[in-house]
Amino acid sequence: MVPTLRHGDALLVRRGGRPIRPGDLVVAVFRTRPDLLVVKRAVRATDGGWWVRGDNELVTDDSRVYGVADVRGRVVFRYWPRPGRFSYRSV
Repeated sequence: MVPTLRHGDALLVRRGGRPIRPGDLVVAVFRTRPDLLVVKRAVRATDGGWWVRGDNELVTDDSRVYGVADVRGRVVFRYWPRPGRFSYRSV
């Protein structure tokens, strides 16, 4: 997720609340890899789940490889080491 997130960033994730929109940062699990918890950007709703992509186009560990993901929550805040809110970003 570089440049948005870096390894070791501590995040606040909200389950429920407002519906997920395209462009939101989300925590998700791929249906084909239920053991893999990822933070990606929601692109579009599909097949009862979400198509998600990373911000770093060179890394392909997203829906391009694993398919549809089930969203567990929306990332709303990074509290360490560089505190900051996340909001909608168009994709």
